[in-house]
Amino acid sequence: MTYTKDKLVEAKRQIDSTLHKLRETVKTLEGKENPVRLKSQITLARRRIQAFTIAVSLIEEELEQIQA
Repeated sequence: MTYTKDKLVEAKRQIDSTLHKLRETVKTLEGKENPVRLKSQITLARRRIQAFTIAVSLIEEELEQIQA
């Protein structure tokens, strides 16, 4: 599927925003009094960070191809 440069840039911006929020969430959860109790939420947030990081990387590759 082909996406315009504008669509890819906007998608990357949205994902970057979500990544920032997820990273802050992990910091907050790990800083709680008993983070072991929140292990599943922390694991889920970390996995989402990994998935979104891959998505950003793929978008950046696609943007490089468009600009080339």
